[in-house]
Amino acid sequence: MFSWNNAVFYFKEKKDIDSCISSVRVSPTKSNNVFKKMKLARIIFCWKYILVLPHILCLAFANENTKQLVKEDVEEMNRRCKVKENLAFYLVYHKPYRNLFYYRIGKYIGYILSCILPSYENFTISCKHIGGAAFVLNHPYSTIINANSIGSNFTICQLTTIGNKKHGRNDLVPTIGNNVSLGANVCIMGDITIGDNVIVGAGSVVVKDVPDNCVVAGNPARIIKSVI
Repeated sequence: MFSWNNAVFYFKEKKDIDSCISSVRVSPTKSNNVFKKMKLARIIFCWKYILVLPHILCLAFANENTKQLVKEDVEEMNRRCKVKENLAFYLVYHKPYRNLFYYRIGKYIGYILSCILPSYENFTISCKHIGGAAFVLNHPYSTIINANSIGSNFTICQLTTIGNKKHGRNDLVPTIGNNVSLGANVCIMGDITIGDNVIVGAGSVVVKDVPDNCVVAGNPARIIKSVI
């Protein structure tokens, strides 16, 4: 169940700003300039977190499944990055995550919230269904996800395209299972199925079905190792 602890804001950086201000030991003129810049930095920092409040409020009124999915996404990203951040932190500082959050929260509500905190232009999610949680985004610059469905524990990197083989045929898009990890610059195209527990190597082009429990790589991708 979603906990309001996720809404507790991350003020470590504010403490850093305060410590910088207190440690300034320069001439009065320079000191005043530094103080003004630090004050501005503090105001900008607090303002960013104020913009998160509508997002937290919408999540509080969302259904339990959405709350759980969002919670597990954040927990998994924390685990992978070995940090302990909260939802507010990711919404403010991890711009691609906003796209995932807006997808989770719903198309129309997500669109309204994106007017407050803009989504990441170089990352597109156009899935019919992302059923699983623990969706991890590893700097997904210039990445497009257009799949039939994606399971749990999915990891994606930059310069990756998941979509159809022919323009205008959005019915012919991939279906991706659970525990799938994609390297950078991967293309997965067509009405194919990627099984569970699959790793796709960087630079791979996948145009055929991939069975469960394997590692694939190459252009075209082929099985290079089985994973038990």
